[in-house]
Amino acid sequence: MSQSEHNRSAAGASPSPNGVEAAGDEKRPEAIKAIKLRHPWRTVFAVVLIGIFVLFIIDAAQRPAYDWASVGKYVFDVRVTQAALVTLELTVLSMVFAIILGILLAVMRLSPNPVVKSVAWFYLWIFRGTPVYVQLVFWGLIAIIYQTIDIGIPFTEPWVSIPTTAAISTFWIAVIGLALNEAAYMAEIVRAGLLSVDRGQEEAATALGMSWSQTMLRIVIPQSMRVIIPPTGNEVISMLKTTSLVTAVPFSFDLYNRTRDISAETFNPIPLLIVASIWYLFFTSILMVGQYFLEKRFARGIGDRRPDKAAGPTGTIPVIGGNQPTVLTGPASVEPNRAGDPPINPGHGGKR
Repeated sequence: MSQSEHNRSAAGASPSPNGVEAAGDEKRPEAIKAIKLRHPWRTVFAVVLIGIFVLFIIDAAQRPAYDWASVGKYVFDVRVTQAALVTLELTVLSMVFAIILGILLAVMRLSPNPVVKSVAWFYLWIFRGTPVYVQLVFWGLIAIIYQTIDIGIPFTEPWVSIPTTAAISTFWIAVIGLALNEAAYMAEIVRAGLLSVDRGQEEAATALGMSWSQTMLRIVIPQSMRVIIPPTGNEVISMLKTTSLVTAVPFSFDLYNRTRDISAETFNPIPLLIVASIWYLFFTSILMVGQYFLEKRFARGIGDRRPDKAAGPTGTIPVIGGNQPTVLTGPASVEPNRAGDPPINPGHGGKR
């Protein structure tokens, strides 16, 4: 071996400053042997929970009061399935109207006009400050307060006069009552979503010549959806269960009231309560799955990105003649250098 080759091999084996080996050295540090921490009490707690759950299932299967034969008999009864569909209709229609009205109220709350803002605040104060059951009772008595629906010029003879009971059925009274109550909560959800978008987004869209509607549809609303979707999904699930209160209207063709009527005939309420719970859980499970995928869809690009497993070397290597080390975060930050050149520092715009 010549003297120059001996010097080169010796230089390649010598460590570089700060304890980091030179790039030409093929020797790698030994892998760290991580020992997994043991959590014996966590395992014991999990076993106890599983044991309690199994004991509850075994006990419930043997309880005669549950009457599982009647549960299987009525779970797909025609009256129950029709009532389940009515409950679903109440939920969907009420939420659609509530979302539309909630968006309008949210815009009114953000309006610079003090009168418009005050009207929206008063609406929220009334409908958020009173129980929904009281509101439904009030809407059930609307035909006593307004016996007819008059169309015409105020304080003159009406052109058309329709009895309230003939114009609005109890089903639509229930929908209106649920929607007006829910709109107050949806307004705050939408307002919070709109306020979560940085003001600079709107200013940048205006600078690009976009109109207000274009800014809202293309910039603000898509970004605010990741804040609006989770609580809205919770409100939909809550609305599904709130439909059981429409008996206050009174409307008795929803799921809960229909199963209650059947239990009054059979004098066996517990199995019918289980039947209603099974249908509520079925619908809630579907809504939860839909909410999960909607949240995943609108949360794309949000959050920390995990580094690629196939990324290049990471760590810190010194910069010759510099005061700060160079941090390698992946193959994108490593560029081929000429022989003898110092590594490129990505923190200084690629300057050597």
